[in-house]
Amino acid sequence: MAIERIIDRRTHDLGGGFVVGRVLPFRVRRMVGPFIFFDHMGPLSLAPGIPRELDVRPHPHIGLSTVTYLYSGQITHRDSMGFHQEIRPGEVNWMVAGSGVTHSERLEYARSHGALMHGIQAWVALPEADEESKPAFHHHEGADLPEWREDGVHGRLIAGEADGMKAAVRTHSPLFYQHWEMDAGARRNVAGAYAERAVYCASGEVDVDGTTLQAGQMAVLAGRGAIDVTARQPSTVMALGGEPIGERFLLWNFVSSSKERLAQAAEDWRQQRMKLPAGDDAEFIPMPA
Repeated sequence: MAIERIIDRRTHDLGGGFVVGRVLPFRVRRMVGPFIFFDHMGPLSLAPGIPRELDVRPHPHIGLSTVTYLYSGQITHRDSMGFHQEIRPGEVNWMVAGSGVTHSERLEYARSHGALMHGIQAWVALPEADEESKPAFHHHEGADLPEWREDGVHGRLIAGEADGMKAAVRTHSPLFYQHWEMDAGARRNVAGAYAERAVYCASGEVDVDGTTLQAGQMAVLAGRGAIDVTARQPSTVMALGGEPIGERFLLWNFVSSSKERLAQAAEDWRQQRMKLPAGDDAEFIPMPA
């Protein structure tokens, strides 16, 4: 079988009514390569003057890198390292949480102008040797993210290496992450150099080795064999994967190879021992019960 399983996104409210479709982690498939978290945001049409309750208030992370990628709309990022960065469609905000970082994701552009918010946020778990590394933030756009056009497919390499291309994003383990815009009838092969791979249909409808994938479904692929994806209609597809890095535990926004480290991070947040984002320190999301 070319497909190990198909995962449907599940509705999850980030707070204040901003609803996303959560794909990873899934109860019987926690990770794909180092990807441990995959949320589909929107599409959600926001009118000018939206309430601040829709924003993602300051919150903490450890042991992972966050990858924010938009198809449309705009998000304002602020973090405890002092970075303040707008992210727009086709750009990448890659934040390495390492030993601990806090950040907020505000809908300031939509609040002023209105916007159709649509995108993906993924988390990439760090190898054990890098879990307690110094936090870092990198913004990438343009030539940092190789693009190609072929036979009805416009593609972009968001991170990692695939098909002879390499993105400028610094990763900590072997992986690939691609965005494909496919015309009806277009066909493309998934990179075969990695032990674990998946295809996510963000919009439209595609066939993955003969199995139909609807919008909001992820196909986790089996093995390293060549697998074709064919668009049945104009479709947006994310292809991702990499080498497994070992078991990881997840508690709220924290990821670690150690449950004790998760407990420590949770207590640090409860006791307000983690610095809040520069310029956005008047509120935060409490640790859930």
